[in-house]
Amino acid sequence: MFSELKKSLDVGSYSIETVAPSATCSPASAWGRFVDSFRPNEVYLVNSGCISNTDGYDMEVAAKRTANSPLARRLKSRHLQMIAIGGSIGTGLFVNSGKALNDGGPAALLIAFGIIGLMLYTVVHALGELAVVFPVAGSFSTYSTRFIDPAWGFAMGWNYALQWLVCFPLELVAASITLQYWHVRVNNAVWIAVFWVVIVAINLFGVKGYGEAEFMFSLIKVIAVIGFSILSIVLVCGGGPVGGYIGGKYWHDPGAFNHGFKGLCSVFVTAAFAFSGTELIGLAAAETVNPRKTLPSAVKQVFWRITLFYIVSLTLVGLLVPYDNLQLLGATSEVDAAASPFVIAIENAGISGLPSVMNVVILIAVLSVGNSAVYGCSRTLASLSEMRLAPKFLSYIDKGGRPLVAIIVTSSFGLLAFISSSPAEGEIFNWLLALSGLSSIFTWSSVCLAHILFRRAWKVQGHTLHELEFKSQPGVIGSYLGLLLNILVLVSQFWIAIAPHTGSTNVKDFFQSYLAVPVVLCFFVVHKIVWKTKFVRPSVADLVSGRREVDCATIIEELQAERLALKQSSVAHRVYMFWC
Repeated sequence: MFSELKKSLDVGSYSIETVAPSATCSPASAWGRFVDSFRPNEVYLVNSGCISNTDGYDMEVAAKRTANSPLARRLKSRHLQMIAIGGSIGTGLFVNSGKALNDGGPAALLIAFGIIGLMLYTVVHALGELAVVFPVAGSFSTYSTRFIDPAWGFAMGWNYALQWLVCFPLELVAASITLQYWHVRVNNAVWIAVFWVVIVAINLFGVKGYGEAEFMFSLIKVIAVIGFSILSIVLVCGGGPVGGYIGGKYWHDPGAFNHGFKGLCSVFVTAAFAFSGTELIGLAAAETVNPRKTLPSAVKQVFWRITLFYIVSLTLVGLLVPYDNLQLLGATSEVDAAASPFVIAIENAGISGLPSVMNVVILIAVLSVGNSAVYGCSRTLASLSEMRLAPKFLSYIDKGGRPLVAIIVTSSFGLLAFISSSPAEGEIFNWLLALSGLSSIFTWSSVCLAHILFRRAWKVQGHTLHELEFKSQPGVIGSYLGLLLNILVLVSQFWIAIAPHTGSTNVKDFFQSYLAVPVVLCFFVVHKIVWKTKFVRPSVADLVSGRREVDCATIIEELQAERLALKQSSVAHRVYMFWC
């Protein structure tokens, strides 16, 4: 028998008490417990009651609801670390890097990915600092609402939700296309149905299901990249079955750059898209057991992922594949393994079997992105609903801590993948993709700006940096740099859209590249007009809601003890703790 559970939740000006049902209602069988887990969470019922009794948009009440979201906290350190290391390793690295190599050449490939890698380093550290202090539902939109402007938070929330909402059906189609590498004679619609069921089932297991699946997906991708890098070093040195010593031959002929500065800008844009998904560790903070301990380590892993898995592997790709290789231009889709520079490098070396293995990795990468799409979109929709920025029914969270209705809505949108059987498939998907083309850039920019304004509010309200459980290594300067680099990506994309290095300017192509900008501005302006919101002043910014540890004296004492223990440890340990 369970004792009666009495909960009191203070939400804005409301104080609501609920009494959970007694143990007589508790199901005895495993099936009964499974069915019962889909019933509404008690905290959700409290929040739902608050929503129905709140007139208009109240930023304070919204902050309280997202801070007290009953999402399950089941992600562990190993989940976060593997998501951080392998989360954004996908088709952007394995396939689209081939287009980038052809657009700009091997030198442009390294320069652009290096600059965007630096940008992501600053963004993720800024996000890590915010997420450790405020591990709340909705992460990006919540921070924008709390420190920038509720209207901008509304725009960023829907911008991020739309990114993943349209991404899910696209990834299902992409997964079915990867199977064409083996000339499988089964209708693509069958594979789309199979992959849809698998991804939806994973997410219905809750955040633990998502975490375990991403752990395995990321582990496979990491092993594949490491294995490819070792093999590539051997091939560059002339250890392959055919080809002999390669060295820097392709940097001289056909050359290090292609299409000049405009080619570099093209790679700049492609590199930014390749890192999409890096920010998911911030979204997962609300469902982490102990974000103060696990998030800092996961954030620091991003440096190694950028360095080892992007810079090193792409350096080797540039040595093994010339930018004028005809296969790079023969891609039938963004997941065409035949156009992957990784596959081309292995095939040119005369190694059989491994290209198929790499295609399996590409398939896993695509499924990983689809899995993240359902997770990212459902959590964002639920948090928007909790803030009264989306329909109320989307905030439904069950006893298993799952945003069940948001998962169902996101999964249902994935059925658009069956449009692939339509003759108009390409046109429809191009416009869907246009809705989310620049979503990550807006998200990353908002994170940097929110961090800058958070630090200002932290100082204005009398707090010191010693009270922060985790501080961004590049600090506020890093956030300014990250914001600047994100703006440069938007400018580069605009320039490439109106003046591509190949062909002439096309109005349709321009809007397919830049449609996200007017969509985001429309969300922002409409919310601003309807709700008449104001930019948040640092002196009144909410620095309390969502903090799991609010006893400043205790936190400072614990942090000082940890820093003293670190200072007294060996040099090797201090270096390890700084980078890992």
